[in-house]
Amino acid sequence: MLKYVIKRIISMIPVLLGVIVIVFTLMYVSPGDPAALKLGTEATPEAIAQLRAEMGLDRPYLVQLGDYILGVITRFDLGESYRTGAEVSAEIVGRIGITLKLAFISMAVGSVLGIALGILSAVKQYSFIDKIMTVFALFGISTPSFWLALMLILAFSVNLGWLPASGSYGLRYWILPCATLGYQAAGIIMRMTRSSMLESIRQDFVTTARAKGQTEGKIIVRHVLRKALIPIITAIGNQFCYLLGGAVLVESVFSLPGLGKYLVDGISNLDFPAVTSSVLVIALISVVVMLVLDILYSFVDPRIKATYQGDALFKARKKALKEGGEVAHDSKQ
Repeated sequence: MLKYVIKRIISMIPVLLGVIVIVFTLMYVSPGDPAALKLGTEATPEAIAQLRAEMGLDRPYLVQLGDYILGVITRFDLGESYRTGAEVSAEIVGRIGITLKLAFISMAVGSVLGIALGILSAVKQYSFIDKIMTVFALFGISTPSFWLALMLILAFSVNLGWLPASGSYGLRYWILPCATLGYQAAGIIMRMTRSSMLESIRQDFVTTARAKGQTEGKIIVRHVLRKALIPIITAIGNQFCYLLGGAVLVESVFSLPGLGKYLVDGISNLDFPAVTSSVLVIALISVVVMLVLDILYSFVDPRIKATYQGDALFKARKKALKEGGEVAHDSKQ
């Protein structure tokens, strides 16, 4: 298991390097000049050229990319923001907490709602309740997050006046953003829970449990749901990574000072270090989440843990047999 984790950590390196190269390249080829954008429309060409030299924008593409990657690897330096001149790492540290808070709360809401409705839909298959749950899930899956956010603001902030439309000054300010992302996550998780539960509920162990006289609730929770957890956990992990990206638009709509809004502002101002570093941090969190999910699988399903242990035992036996054969060969000589 430890060797597997080490291999996965090593495999993260080329993924993150690829993210840096792709995002930095896209920002580099984007139309516009960060120096001209920072100085304004009335800036002289001499002033723009001087600022470009100070920002290092007059250097070749490969030199800029290499300096950025070298700074990240050797000094964990994410560069300075073209827009504010502040350290990007400090900006990200001050904002990542809001984005993670939004993602975790939304994921909790989506997981609880999605799993509960998925179980209900699977137990009541083809009933009127199942049809309602299906419409609920399909609407959540297909609705764009920014449109849903605007509709919630229009309904609960503008028309009813129950909740604030922007800011992050208390619990009430988090209800609409978390409801927006949580509803979308609930749709995906609900569909995955339903399909996984239906696949498990038709297997022979369910018939055996019913024949033993176990209650239907106990069968569903302790046997069927546990058997169906692997796809559900995968859906939850994928949705958490999606929520980190979806937070970009939601934070902008609700004016939350998180990493997503920082990323959008960086794109608007062609702030190469801010955009590249923000995407890099989101990618890093995503690959770490997927690694945690792979480790969690072994605790949810003992067969996966046995596979890791069996591979290690097989390799140990093979090594022992090989060493024993060499010893026997030497003794004959």
